[in-house]
Amino acid sequence: MALNRRTLLKNLGVAGSAAALAGCVGVQESSSGESDGDSGSSGDSGSSSDETTESSADETVEAGTASVWYSLPEPEIPGRKSALELFNEESKHTIKGSDISDMRKKTTSAIPAGQGPQSFEWAHDWAGDYYQRGFVVDQSDQVDVDLDVFTGAAREAIQFNGNLVGLPHDAETVALVYNKDIVDEPPETVADMVSVMEEFHDPDNNQYGLGMPYADGYFLSAWAHAFGGYYFDDSADERIGVALPETIKGVQFTVDNFVPYMPNDPAYEPQAAAFAEGNAAFAINGPWYLSTLNDKGVNYGVTKLPTPEGGSPKPFTGITMWYFAKAMEEGGADAAAGRSFIEWFATNEDLALKSAEEQGSIPVLKNLVESGDLPENVQGFSEAVQQGQPMPTHPDMGKVWDPVKAALTKAFNGKDVKKAMETADAEIRSNLE
Repeated sequence: MALNRRTLLKNLGVAGSAAALAGCVGVQESSSGESDGDSGSSGDSGSSSDETTESSADETVEAGTASVWYSLPEPEIPGRKSALELFNEESKHTIKGSDISDMRKKTTSAIPAGQGPQSFEWAHDWAGDYYQRGFVVDQSDQVDVDLDVFTGAAREAIQFNGNLVGLPHDAETVALVYNKDIVDEPPETVADMVSVMEEFHDPDNNQYGLGMPYADGYFLSAWAHAFGGYYFDDSADERIGVALPETIKGVQFTVDNFVPYMPNDPAYEPQAAAFAEGNAAFAINGPWYLSTLNDKGVNYGVTKLPTPEGGSPKPFTGITMWYFAKAMEEGGADAAAGRSFIEWFATNEDLALKSAEEQGSIPVLKNLVESGDLPENVQGFSEAVQQGQPMPTHPDMGKVWDPVKAALTKAFNGKDVKKAMETADAEIRSNLE
């Protein structure tokens, strides 16, 4: 599914991403990330990082020990260990963390065998599939957090069919990245962006207007949705929207306005490399990309996606969350420990702001989103998140990605957009029968 690829790219950056995506991710559990702590004081949910809480529902429960799993790039592991240590020092509960190299394989094997954690961290697009398979559980009656502290997109993402299956802590989406040495002011409209691209684009001299991974429905989603189209919507009368005129219009818009100014390979690596090497005016990419740009010394800025005439860009957004795993279903002290940690982590403004400053994470706490205190580039992504819509959580969405990828590859290479999208639509419907 798409957010698996997003997580992998976050770990790898540009170099080596294509090879890794074509191969297999390791399945061994990393040795890093184990954290123990002592008992301590408690406070109120939603506290800053110097306060830790036990929710009112858990106050009378004895101290418990919970296991939490996460899968992080190496530079982010020390920060996670520090957060676990802080919670353990100040809470009566103890949280033990483990960094997992292949989260899907680990969770799908361990949870059914009764060997899973109280919680694991991943993007929200597993919610539907994992809830239907019994891997995650509803904790709406146990959680002591007002969901209104989160953005609307985050609140929507953590629920499946009315079941609260976790709590969110950050977001991701794609935004417009621009080279400040080439672009004087970030464009507000696609027409403005095209004017800059036309002036700079000179492929004979290795100069391009835009680097955007094209053969990926995630990166193209903003434009597929821009005129009222969609790939998949389980709440719509027509669940599969790949061949709708509005969706086709959005893809055709990208063929007309973006493709002429891009490198001639639609894959992630060559598109991302064009901007990272200083050879493109613009990129459309996600927050995981910034570490590569920092390493390369690119003088860049981040802003929300520009507006097409007659439409509004609506990129898919991913919400990273702590899931309530099956081990929490029976309640008890260990479940209370896991729930207390998740509530603390998800509502901790100091922790979220530190993550934004040090790792470029996009917070989903409304107070931070609306504060104006976020780092400049994180603010750009945050504004793009507000343009977007959460990725569908329904398991059937998994059957959509590959046919759409094939259609977009054809469109990029000059094939008829309408025919390509209709072929993809038919394949998806056949796969879902």
